[in-house]
Amino acid sequence: MNDKELEFEKGILEFENKLSELKEIASSFNTDLSLEIRAIEKQLLKEKKLLYSKLTPWQKVLISNNSQRPRSSDYINILMEDKVELFGDRIFGDDPAIICGLANFRGYKVVFLGQEKGRDTKERIAKNFGYMHPEGYRKALRIMRLAEKFNKPIISFIDTPGADPGVSSELRGQHVAIAENIGIMSVLKVPIISVVIGEGGSGGALGVGVSDKILMLENAIYMVCKPETCSEILRWGSERVPEAASALKLTAGDLKELGIIDEIIAEPLGGAHRDPGLTIKRVGRALKKNLDELTPLTKDKLLEKRYQKYRQIGAV
Repeated sequence: MNDKELEFEKGILEFENKLSELKEIASSFNTDLSLEIRAIEKQLLKEKKLLYSKLTPWQKVLISNNSQRPRSSDYINILMEDKVELFGDRIFGDDPAIICGLANFRGYKVVFLGQEKGRDTKERIAKNFGYMHPEGYRKALRIMRLAEKFNKPIISFIDTPGADPGVSSELRGQHVAIAENIGIMSVLKVPIISVVIGEGGSGGALGVGVSDKILMLENAIYMVCKPETCSEILRWGSERVPEAASALKLTAGDLKELGIIDEIIAEPLGGAHRDPGLTIKRVGRALKKNLDELTPLTKDKLLEKRYQKYRQIGAV
């Protein structure tokens, strides 16, 4: 079973297959099956609404990992105009796991950052499956400093399982690079908006995710570590991974309730991969709305609101 055929979606897939068969029969034999087709479409919609309205955290994890979800490059290519991509950290090299550059977005001149997992095997290997290296965080920081210098808002698309855990990354100062980004993003004097579009994994996400506004797709996840890792650390075993997903409070609904994110962006029924175009359109609309709110603020007011935002997280 591939990621298009999740176990809990088997009933939906059966309906969709039956509907496809009926449409094919109607077309092949020039038969009027419109009543039957409409009845199945109506029942299918009902089943979808019922299923996707009560997804468990673990089921949302599975949807967030679907390889057909729009990637950062999709959002950047469709939403950004006159793009100029910038490369390298000027210290070690370039990191393909993050795309950075300058662009126009609906009347705003912006800087964009996009963590990129890749889609097929070749792309995923080239982009290290979205695990950024130290040079990726330093590249992002270099571009964000440009944003501050030229007074451009920053838009960051978050989609990573975490920072690269390899020995070579540790030797090149992974922990320092992430910590420096977190510290400097806290005081950058330009609006910063981040969107969690798939996975937001631990420090790997925080290194480009300190923001004035954190938006999150409905079925995305944002977490201290993957549920599988959490279950392993606690010695719960693989059978308790869904329980770990619930305990981590990693869904958009949980995080909005806890005050960690600011806005949930609705996905098409079944997930972003079901209608990437509509998903990207909704993200674009949310970004424009938040830019309109943030850009009129003075630099002092912007920094004060950002400071208060993070001071209040975790308050009892």
